[in-house]
Amino acid sequence: MSESTYHKIISAGHICLDITPVFPASKSSANVGDVLVPGKLINVDAADVHTGGSVANTGLALKILGADVELMGKIGTDPFGGMVKDIAKGYGVSGLIEDQDSSTSYSVVLAVPGVDRIFLHNPGANDTFRNSDIKDESLNDAALFHFGYPPLMRSMFVEDGVELINMLKRMKDKGIATSLDFAAIDPDAESGKADWKKILSGALKYVDFFVPSFEELCFMLNRPLYDSLALKGGDMACLIDFEKDVKPMADELIELGAGVVLIKCGTKGMYYKTSGKKRLSAVGSRLALDVDMWADKEGIVKCYKADKVLSGTGAGDTSIAAFLMALMDKKSPEWCVKLAAAEGACAVTTYDALGGLKPLKELEERINNGWEILED
Repeated sequence: MSESTYHKIISAGHICLDITPVFPASKSSANVGDVLVPGKLINVDAADVHTGGSVANTGLALKILGADVELMGKIGTDPFGGMVKDIAKGYGVSGLIEDQDSSTSYSVVLAVPGVDRIFLHNPGANDTFRNSDIKDESLNDAALFHFGYPPLMRSMFVEDGVELINMLKRMKDKGIATSLDFAAIDPDAESGKADWKKILSGALKYVDFFVPSFEELCFMLNRPLYDSLALKGGDMACLIDFEKDVKPMADELIELGAGVVLIKCGTKGMYYKTSGKKRLSAVGSRLALDVDMWADKEGIVKCYKADKVLSGTGAGDTSIAAFLMALMDKKSPEWCVKLAAAEGACAVTTYDALGGLKPLKELEERINNGWEILED
């Protein structure tokens, strides 16, 4: 099999089932204690049940966009696992890892009108996901391995991330290009105590495309800045300065070994920086990256104005799906990021992560026709 014939993308990592009881608008309250009263029966509407996590959000988005995708999330053999399998099957994708000794991860999202959401989360099988769960035969025709949410998968951050590092190295040894995404880190959780800078120091030399959000990255690399911004409240990304806050961290990530860095900065847009030809020549050979086109590039892509804003759920994951799809389509770095930003603007127009997705060709046409930029 020649390098140019590898097309499959593996979407691996965190997966869960999200269950959201829908509260009627009449239940609106400024105090959750006025609604969730012990011993009280509360009538709700039909629950919204869908898959969540990087594997589902990014993987299924890639499938909708036309990619050849295999999902590698770990689930149990319980009823929730069956529901996750059925949802994936409905999109025509397979590859989920079943473990009879683990429970399927799930979240119950309590979204009382007027009150910030409350999450009841069971990490389940995500905490036991290991490199050995991935079988060699499933990697035979893969061009790109995308892994999401190490902070929500205990085996990936304990012992200074040795499991994560070994998994990424394994992919690189096979000539598979690697992409890594993160999730918000709870400072009070076990993951918040991990030495993330040390983990990144070991992992990034095996990461061809690193695509975290500013908040996640700031927690890992610049904790004083993170703490100062957190004290101000609200959307942290709205307070940043690209030159002062974002570029230095991107430079550090390149120095740590990342091939390409894409930092999601919320409504501010996206910042990208690529390494030189020597590092990019080491990108997984199956991807057949055009090194000359990608080497030594950087830039800021502003957000496109959304037609409406209903929910930011999964917008980051679906924007990365567009980035990876554009990458597979041999687009330039700037266009990969533009299409990522554009898909993010579409994702927020619906309540779920996948309902607003648009084909890349349609996004490209709208950009070329002068899609309005979201002003600061």
